[in-house]
Amino acid sequence: MGKPDTRRLDREIQTAERKLEAVRNREIWPLDGRERRAVLGAAVSGSYRVTRGRSTSRAEQRLDTAWQRAEARLIAEISAMQLERAQIVRENAKAKAVKKSTGWF
Repeated sequence: MGKPDTRRLDREIQTAERKLEAVRNREIWPLDGRERRAVLGAAVSGSYRVTRGRSTSRAEQRLDTAWQRAEARLIAEISAMQLERAQIVRENAKAKAVKKSTGWF
């Protein structure tokens, strides 16, 4: 038995970590449609209120909340993929131990 095949999961984890870093840098590309609409809607709302000379505190709060939700989603995805990877490694180690213990040599 060789090493467990976790390349696909490792690649997905790496991609999700890059997306998380981009969200922390306030980049739009890693957001899904719902998050993108929330961020852009809050930004447009804030800019509209600025041009009218009004307070932008609610729009800023909506914008921060949208970014936090996107960050939380990506953190949850990374955690789930890491747990899945650990389970694959654990199952492979268990199968390897069983095979080793049943051998006669």
